[in-house]
Amino acid sequence: MAEWGHAAQQPNFVWIISEDNSIHYLNHFFPGGADTPNIKKMAKNGITYDNAFSNAPVCSVARSTLISGCYAPRIGTQYHRKTSMAPMPEGVRMFPSYLRDKGYYTTNRSKTDYNAVPGKGVWHESSGKAHWRKRNEGQPFFHKASYATSHESSLHFTARAMESQPTKHDPDSVRLAPYHPDTPTFRYTHARYLDNLVKIDDIVGKVINELEEDNLLEDTFVFYFGDHGGVLPRSKGYAYESGLHVPLVVRVPKNFKHLVKFEPGHREKGFVEFVDFGPTILNLAGAVIPGGIDGRPFLGEGAGTRNYTFNYADRFDEKYDFVRWIRKEKYSYQRNFQPFNFDALQNDYRYRQLAFEEWRQLYKKGKLNSIQRQFFETRPVEALYDVEADPHEIRNLASDSSFAKILDEMRNLMSSELRRINDLSFFPEPIMLKEAMKSPVNYGKDKSDHIKKLVGIADLQLRPYKKVESQIKEALLSDDPWSRYWGCIVASSHRKITREQVGLIVKIADNDIEPLVRCRAAEFLGLTGEKDPRPAIKQALKMSTMAVETNLILNTAVLLHDRPSGFKFNELSMEDVNHDGRYVEARIAYLSNKKTSVPLKKKKRKKG
Repeated sequence: MAEWGHAAQQPNFVWIISEDNSIHYLNHFFPGGADTPNIKKMAKNGITYDNAFSNAPVCSVARSTLISGCYAPRIGTQYHRKTSMAPMPEGVRMFPSYLRDKGYYTTNRSKTDYNAVPGKGVWHESSGKAHWRKRNEGQPFFHKASYATSHESSLHFTARAMESQPTKHDPDSVRLAPYHPDTPTFRYTHARYLDNLVKIDDIVGKVINELEEDNLLEDTFVFYFGDHGGVLPRSKGYAYESGLHVPLVVRVPKNFKHLVKFEPGHREKGFVEFVDFGPTILNLAGAVIPGGIDGRPFLGEGAGTRNYTFNYADRFDEKYDFVRWIRKEKYSYQRNFQPFNFDALQNDYRYRQLAFEEWRQLYKKGKLNSIQRQFFETRPVEALYDVEADPHEIRNLASDSSFAKILDEMRNLMSSELRRINDLSFFPEPIMLKEAMKSPVNYGKDKSDHIKKLVGIADLQLRPYKKVESQIKEALLSDDPWSRYWGCIVASSHRKITREQVGLIVKIADNDIEPLVRCRAAEFLGLTGEKDPRPAIKQALKMSTMAVETNLILNTAVLLHDRPSGFKFNELSMEDVNHDGRYVEARIAYLSNKKTSVPLKKKKRKKG
């Protein structure tokens, strides 16, 4: 790694981050997006990355990935919002601290939103007033600035606002995604969001002007990117292109163009992802890239892009899911480990957006076409999409025999990645919190064989039931509770199983010593209609030892409650749970038809 002679010879770095937007809202990347002349001007003087991915489709997980250079399911930072802060992996610091070692002034304006303990020496200043202008004269700097102008909350407007606050973009002219219903609400929401992206572009122009005013522009690498996808329905929080594929433009300074092999205006097709951003900055700064991370540099000496990208989606607030997603060349592969957890499952914050709620009401009234209904229906265990022909991922090719070779390649690649990183999500979140948080990485290594076994059980979802019947039975009879747990999930994926195995699951629902295993057994009974799952769910809630466990059980209650012919949980109340907290209270409020989305104020209860 090259060493720089003195501070004046080191490049500066500025990150301009717009919250909650994918490539689909900027016409520099996607037809019908907003025009962003300042970002385009950056691109003329630098590089556009056509395949940049955030690894996670929600902020705290994506930002934890970005700052650590590590895949979240490997280091225990994959759940949004965190219940407990994970330690950074042994021997690894958040990457700005390595820049400080090289004499850099590091500032953050001002969002952190990490699921890991930052440690000391990350930022000289992290606040709304942080700026490179506070550094010592001649000191190189790294300045990260986030802007919430495009954040999801900007679309939490009222019906009255639609009448009183016209948009600059014409709602009648926007290009809706094919899975969205064509309504005035969706058109207004889309147009309003495009207006927000124009405001973001203005911010980009302002930051560039400040650098120019300070005579720093041609010494500074400027990165513009989104912090993950979003933010219309089925984007933020969901493992699709719309939730993961982010805009990335890097302006290359004239005084350091020798560090970059591309000519100005280049559009790079290779894949980059958030784990790579920190190592890229360190590489350009001439700093040592630490071992123990997953990222690698895509600019500077010895740098290169990836052949594919690996992404993940777990809990978002109170809503649980477990999805892994890979993009290679023009194909995306989505693995739904709990396919019965349909995308539209209630999430309090999502449904504050009028378009979300209208979409649900149109579904209930039977007014959606087959593509628009997908969001509310059971998902496939795996999906394969040709993103070039189908950029919105609505036509699943997994059952098309002509794509069998590609499907097999993607399936094997996914299985390899899960085993390679020791994906901690194969243990339920409460177990990870109880057992792994001292050192999630070491826990994953110690439990590597156990994780591989659970991956193997989960993969029984991918094969015809008759070919895996004996293996599912073995899992259901296992002494290992998490094998039983996954055995129940696999049974729920197949639905039609032998009467003997139904009997085993009934016994698990009534008698298992682990409340989460009882819950998954009850989930199968409710999904198949074999037996009323509510007594087993209520007993599991009484057995729960922590709030996050209670929330996971309530996720099943909401899933069964919201199914068209599901079992209703209207009578469930805070008296039925041992633990409170915002997510538990939000779930109970929803199930009991409370009108408010604000968690209820209740008497003190045990907290987990």
